[in-house]
Amino acid sequence: MVDIARSSDVIKKKKIRRALYGTGFLVVIILITVGVSRLKPAAPSVDRATVWIDTVKRGPMLRQVRGSGTLVPEEIRWIPATTQGRVERILLRPGATVQPDTVILELTNPELQQSVKEAQLAYQSAQAAYQNRKTELERELLNQQGDVAGIEAAYKDAALTLEANTQLFKDGLVSQIQLKQFQSRADELANRLSIGKKRLEMQTGGIKSLLAPQEADVDQRRAAYELRVHQLGDLKVKAGMSGVLQEVPVERGAQIGPGANLARVADPTNLKAELRIAETQTKDIRIGQYAEVDTRNGIVKGRVARIDPKSTGGTVGVDVILEGALPSGSRPDLSVDGTIQLERLDNVIYVGRPAFGQENSTVGLFKLTADGEAHRTNVKLGRSSVNQIEIIEGLQPGDQVILSDMSAQDSFDRIRIAG
Repeated sequence: MVDIARSSDVIKKKKIRRALYGTGFLVVIILITVGVSRLKPAAPSVDRATVWIDTVKRGPMLRQVRGSGTLVPEEIRWIPATTQGRVERILLRPGATVQPDTVILELTNPELQQSVKEAQLAYQSAQAAYQNRKTELERELLNQQGDVAGIEAAYKDAALTLEANTQLFKDGLVSQIQLKQFQSRADELANRLSIGKKRLEMQTGGIKSLLAPQEADVDQRRAAYELRVHQLGDLKVKAGMSGVLQEVPVERGAQIGPGANLARVADPTNLKAELRIAETQTKDIRIGQYAEVDTRNGIVKGRVARIDPKSTGGTVGVDVILEGALPSGSRPDLSVDGTIQLERLDNVIYVGRPAFGQENSTVGLFKLTADGEAHRTNVKLGRSSVNQIEIIEGLQPGDQVILSDMSAQDSFDRIRIAG
């Protein structure tokens, strides 16, 4: 009996020991699991050579905006057709150097040639009618002058007769009735002379008004004739200015109507830059601001001369007048890059412009630490330039941040910098 009791006791102790071992093992597993769960996930590694790292600085920052565009002539002349015609010959092609009287192309219009002859005949007929009317009025004037001269001669003769008979009347040789007859005759001629002179004066002054209708008709006919002659001369299309022929948008044999553009001439020595600037960057652009235009062969200084009031495709047109000499090879339609200086900021904290992040916004940037890691930091951005941006909060001078696109690490708050 004693042996049986001892054997049961041993078995019981083994069970207890196993239970303790199992419980301890389970507790260890739980502790390990909790510990592992509380460990931070391993930070991804990024090669230093593949990212753009910049140091935050304090000092002056020059605000600029940049855009691309082309050089265009400031003086461009489209040459329109003044009348209907058919393109007979094209003498010059785009690229040719022209002077004001250089003929670019020739048109033909038989109807215009006929209308020139008709206008010439009408003008000559109006001139003849004018001369006839003028001659007629001058003849009438001469007749009136002759009548006045005759009356004046008769009046002078009557006045002399009256004077002589007045003396005879005093001597008693002429009766009073005879003297009154001489006096009446002189008075009548004096009155007729006065009326004749007034009529002559009115007739002399009225010649101009009487000729006015014929003169107006002559002027009208002459203007019509000169217009036709001018239109006939315009069939030989001339440049009208010194420059380079840029475009001839017609072909030989084409029928052209009045007002159609026949050629375009530009002055290649007087160019300006037409830039396209993103509309989000144009709010601070002002007329007169300093600008630089890169022609690929040199940089030319200039000033903002015009800002387009509307935007197209998310960009706004800005014209820059060039003030310096153009580099060799500069020509119309040449692609250029332009930089406009907005303002100079003194004593600000700034850094290179990150791949993502607009001005006056908050972004997350990875700031490098001393242990070779980079931690995500919220940074408030201020005013921006082409390659730099102002720091309002989140960074201090001397901090190093990654400016490259780190969207692949959006799920991480820290990364390791390798290399």
